[in-house]
Amino acid sequence: MSSQNEWNQKIIEEFRANEGKVGGVFANTPLLLLHTTGAKSGQKRINPLAYLEDGARYVIVASKGGAPTHPDWYYNVMAHPEVEVEVGTKRFSAQAAAAEEPERSELYEKMVAKNPGFDEYRRKTSRTIPVIVLTLAA
Repeated sequence: MSSQNEWNQKIIEEFRANEGKVGGVFANTPLLLLHTTGAKSGQKRINPLAYLEDGARYVIVASKGGAPTHPDWYYNVMAHPEVEVEVGTKRFSAQAAAAEEPERSELYEKMVAKNPGFDEYRRKTSRTIPVIVLTLAA
């Protein structure tokens, strides 16, 4: 298991043990667990991600800390947009979709307002960081 996978696994365990609350660097950051299907492998994956609520939707950002490439989970949701989401103690099905401009920029600004680190991520990369909207499945 890679160090990133080990890091994520510890966050996932803490999230589930504390009804969605995580301490440390994420103590004041709302997190959700995004369940995806691997774009290439078809394997189930889980990623803890910062989110914000936009009405009945959940918004996540494919920042990868400002890396030059998109995170793997982004490719997974683009290939398989039917996802599962855990927020607190709730788990539900959702449909993932990339926000288009100008909504993408508007939602990114809302994320920066809640989590200022996202401003640094966009300054570190030349790519346009995707914003993904999760809509509860009907």
